[in-house]
Amino acid sequence: MRLHLPKLQRRPALWQHILPILRHAILSGQFPPGTRLVPERLASELGVSRGPVTESIRRLAEEGLVVLAPNGRPFVRGLTHRYLRDLYEFRTQLDLLAIKTALAAPEPPDLGPLWEAVAAMHEDGVRRAVALVAAPHYSLRSVAEYQEKVEAALKALPEPIAFLWVESYEAHPGLIAAYARRLEEAIWRLKDPKRAAYVFTAHSIPLAAVERGDPYPRQVERTAELIAQKLSLPRYHVAYQSAGRTPEPWLGPDINELLGKLKEEGFEEAVVQAVGFPADHLEVYYDLDLEAQATAERVGLRLLRARGLNADLDYIQVLKELVEAAWLR
Repeated sequence: MRLHLPKLQRRPALWQHILPILRHAILSGQFPPGTRLVPERLASELGVSRGPVTESIRRLAEEGLVVLAPNGRPFVRGLTHRYLRDLYEFRTQLDLLAIKTALAAPEPPDLGPLWEAVAAMHEDGVRRAVALVAAPHYSLRSVAEYQEKVEAALKALPEPIAFLWVESYEAHPGLIAAYARRLEEAIWRLKDPKRAAYVFTAHSIPLAAVERGDPYPRQVERTAELIAQKLSLPRYHVAYQSAGRTPEPWLGPDINELLGKLKEEGFEEAVVQAVGFPADHLEVYYDLDLEAQATAERVGLRLLRARGLNADLDYIQVLKELVEAAWLR
């Protein structure tokens, strides 16, 4: 006799929760290069057994963030400011080369992987699909441009694919809760949370787009407002980062300018959270962990950063709900 019982849902292993915490501690500078990682001590601080911590350290070694020394004492691999600066300059040169190549092309722009993906979908028989840009906030300079590129790719198909777009999700309860949890982790590291400044950042855009009615800044401010309400923050600020190197004015205030003003106003500590970037990447590491941190040190302000959402399960659940809701529209 066969039993028709529901399948048990597998709970994530404990190391899957510990791994992003340790990864962020390394990438944010809380564990500087050369720091010894003692599993027993970390397990005690995290309130867990040694096993999940050891597994997390092993996986960090696979990522190249930790070195497993022959003596069995793992330590944080060196990641210098010079390395990050060289990497950022290299990316800048690649961006300039890409722009020059695109401007010189007499034919319609090659959409590359996006065009290939749309063509492959059509070949596989897809006629309806959900399109989601990971950035939570709609902008004429991001989501709208992706939509235009998809529309251009669709024109090359013999029959269309109906795309259901998730244009923004700045107020999704799951997103707000996920951001709040990570900000709360950073708050625990403050000396005096009630007297600290809280700063939410997003990628800057040209002011010309805002003047054309781009809802982007309002959506960024809404996300910040909801997180602040959820954690009952005594105060908060919204700032922008990663402005382009063009002569046109960009949306502000710039994070570095704001940090200087916060110090002038008497703040000794600040926490920054990049709500415009779900994943930690170069513009977070360089613009916040390097440049903003250098500004904070110069003005005498202690600056902490909340870790990103990355591929953590609570954020994946948000994306799942967005896709399901779009599909059922």
